[in-house]
Amino acid sequence: MVTKSLAHGMGTFFKDCVHTQSRWSKCPHLYKIRYRSATGKQMEESGFSTQDQAIRRLTDVYKAKKAVPRNQAKAERVAKYGSMRFGEYAAEWRAGQRDLAPASVRHLGSLLEHHLLPALESRQMSTFDHKVVDGFIRNMERNGVGLATQSNAFDKLKAILLDAHRLGIFDENPLEGVKPPQYDPERAVIPSVSQLQEIRVAGDDTFLLFADLMSGCGMRNGEAAAVNLNNIVADDVYRITEQVSQTTGEYGRLKHRKIGDYRDVPLPTRVKNTIEWYADKHGNVDGYLLQHPRNPARAFPYHYLGNQWQKVIKTAGKVDIPEGMVIYSFRHFFASNCLTRGIPITDVAEWMGHTSLDITFKTYRHLMPGSISKAAKILDIGLASQA
Repeated sequence: MVTKSLAHGMGTFFKDCVHTQSRWSKCPHLYKIRYRSATGKQMEESGFSTQDQAIRRLTDVYKAKKAVPRNQAKAERVAKYGSMRFGEYAAEWRAGQRDLAPASVRHLGSLLEHHLLPALESRQMSTFDHKVVDGFIRNMERNGVGLATQSNAFDKLKAILLDAHRLGIFDENPLEGVKPPQYDPERAVIPSVSQLQEIRVAGDDTFLLFADLMSGCGMRNGEAAAVNLNNIVADDVYRITEQVSQTTGEYGRLKHRKIGDYRDVPLPTRVKNTIEWYADKHGNVDGYLLQHPRNPARAFPYHYLGNQWQKVIKTAGKVDIPEGMVIYSFRHFFASNCLTRGIPITDVAEWMGHTSLDITFKTYRHLMPGSISKAAKILDIGLASQA
């Protein structure tokens, strides 16, 4: 089948027969046309006895599209997506998150399955506003959902609704005026220096290595599991290049980073000594200090660290472990140690691998050494020196 296209994307006309274009004027078959509607949908019409009739119809369609107000496309998007249920819209949005690492995909799926969809799956997208979002947050609070999970669930809902807002579904931002779940700094249990000294040696050698890497360098669990001698790039600098994925159990890119990205973090002398001591005592495989207990060719398994922590917790009474402490508290200690000694929060955020300074600030603001009174005294010293 041969088609003839008009200029400027006006469409095409053709005859659905075996005759060549040069024979169309004498061919008894009727002309057909194809064109794109204002929404981009391909349309086809038939029944035109002459070429001129087909061209006139394509020209009329083209002029009509050009004359359509710009907001018609928006109106059609609103009609399509506004009536869509949240569950269907979230599924489409989720399919577009192709840049997420496997662990992040798993986490997103868990939040949707256990928190967002049970509460919002059947709601039409056009009915979301700040009251609906506030109600979702209050419902999580009533159900005793942990504050960190509340915050994560809200962030995902926020991303989905902002995507819908960009499509024009809402006249006003449905998140405007919503108070998001606030992280309570007191929930971040941080061991004291003396408690850390006891806890770090309460488990086996591997637990000691984890405790020092997380509390001394601010590593995440998976990053510590991928510790490598070759990543000591200076006597006081460790380069974090990868992590062990909790989802796949394999080495992979860092959280919130592209493949090949890295973070350089401070390497305290004690941590460097622990790394070298562990390597001398237990050896390494291509620089990796930790491997799967049953297969040195595989990465260190997550459950091993959890099992060790449970054994350490059972020593409570013999070892001073603050109530509510978790493994991640070692990383909290790193942030606390930095900020209480005046290290800039911008540096701490970079070393910890946070996606934005806001995350670090909300979580650890209470640890920053400073107040208005203290600031006034410091500023007064500078001004007095100029008198």
